[in-house]
Amino acid sequence: MNNRLVKDTKADKIFMGFNYIFIILAVGIVLYPLIYIISASISDPQFVNSGEMWLFPKGITLEGYKTILENNSIWRGYLNTIYYTALGTSINLLVTLPAAYALSRPDFYGHRTFTTFLLVTMFVSGGLIPSYLLIKNLGMLNTVWALVLPGAASVYNIVVTRTFFQSTIPREMEEAAIIDGCSDFKLFMKIVLPLSTPIIAVMALFYGVGHWNGFFSALIYLSDKAMYPLQMVLREILVLQDMSSNSIGGTMTGEMAQLMYSKQQLAAVIKYGVMIVSTLPIIMVYPFLQKYFVKGMMVGSVKG
Repeated sequence: MNNRLVKDTKADKIFMGFNYIFIILAVGIVLYPLIYIISASISDPQFVNSGEMWLFPKGITLEGYKTILENNSIWRGYLNTIYYTALGTSINLLVTLPAAYALSRPDFYGHRTFTTFLLVTMFVSGGLIPSYLLIKNLGMLNTVWALVLPGAASVYNIVVTRTFFQSTIPREMEEAAIIDGCSDFKLFMKIVLPLSTPIIAVMALFYGVGHWNGFFSALIYLSDKAMYPLQMVLREILVLQDMSSNSIGGTMTGEMAQLMYSKQQLAAVIKYGVMIVSTLPIIMVYPFLQKYFVKGMMVGSVKG
């Protein structure tokens, strides 16, 4: 049986041409910063600072990465961030999943009222000073709990997860399990969670990226540099780089000025290298969660 081919009209071809142009421009806008950062991190600092390196690397050198790998504070920040991310994400999931499931149950008395109270907190907060005083009075300053407990749950994530439970978990399956004598806790652990892998992966990615990139809580609540996460270590590197660049004045001459100038150039390359090192774990994890990410977000945000 021969299928009749429908030829594209001139308007269709023009439309598709604009689509391809738009996609190519969008891909270029997204890829250029990534390629530039990677190229700058392995290029000679002289070419980077002079602007001669604008896309592909010039004068390839790994001196920046060598300096990064020899920096103990970066490795300590790495370990701290991994610990904070793992602990914080675990606490987030322990709070978000049961709360969302409880709010998704129609037989839970007052679930609409509790949802309204949660939504109010998305628009109204106590502010920074009351939050700091609370953390201080609880004795959590300079502890890991100051970084993971205040943001133990996100209302937005709870609402998305609740919608996923409502639209994906069949109510008939829950009723059948209850008739067979299954308790609410066993129902949640044995039936709901195994069927909720997509939304669990999405929430883990959301919370994990938030903890990995977070620096503001550490800036406010931590004063011990040994506890700094990676983002705070990177911030100090950038601040020191700016201070070193401003300290080069006319009073220094000869070898000292040349040494300071070389350190300033190397610091610029280290900045790009640190960007790669700090984002590499998230880039490596995301491909494994991408299929769950797309499915969970579409079901959790569109339906319901």
